[in-house]
Amino acid sequence: MVRKRVITFLTFYNGVLFRTKKFKPDYRYTVNFVDSWSIDEIVIIDITKENKNKDVFFKLIKRFSEECFVPLTIGGGIFEKEDAFKYLNVGADKLLLNSGAIKNPAIISELTKSFGAQCVIGCVEFMKLENQYILCYNSGKNVSDIKPLDWAKKLQDLGVGEILLNSVDKDGSLTGYDLEFLDIIRDKIKIPLLVSGGAGSWKHFEEAIKKGADAVCTSNIYHFTEKSISSAKLFLKNKNLLVRY
Repeated sequence: MVRKRVITFLTFYNGVLFRTKKFKPDYRYTVNFVDSWSIDEIVIIDITKENKNKDVFFKLIKRFSEECFVPLTIGGGIFEKEDAFKYLNVGADKLLLNSGAIKNPAIISELTKSFGAQCVIGCVEFMKLENQYILCYNSGKNVSDIKPLDWAKKLQDLGVGEILLNSVDKDGSLTGYDLEFLDIIRDKIKIPLLVSGGAGSWKHFEEAIKKGADAVCTSNIYHFTEKSISSAKLFLKNKNLLVRY
């Protein structure tokens, strides 16, 4: 049986690496600090709207790839194959696509054919409005008329290796993942599902894994020394859940 993963999710904005709360900068991180967590994987998203600080971002990716010996996923601003190649060339192991794929779904097939399905993660960013789940992008600023479940199915059909479910409503809330949406989607999708947005305790990790998540992503609770990755994995192991340890 495949062991579940614990992943840290960080945001790059205007030259600085942050965690976020409702997609707004909230805390600075350093490479050495992140590496000390003994995390399974790292995801870094560039939400800078302009192309400024791209050189800084590329240098950051390169430094992470050289100093943190775990898979590194990079997202933000991937609209064509050349964008993806630049990230991979400076050390990214995987690519996370959101708005670029919504605007041009064909890029998914192009990237999976060029780099392999294991290299491409599709993002389903969602929020709940009037008791209905809607698909969004650009940190929740834009909405799509595609239903989130339909988009997840489309991503799977296009060949992504994994899907990240990212809740805009839950981001930074520390109240737990959106288990309702995970429950809706789990039986419809056969590839690994990563969940992000809302984790505030190891119990939330347990709940998501028991609902079928293949990996749990968060950043907001890791900087407390009493909430180390080792303690998270020990907690999950004691709940008879298979994790990388």
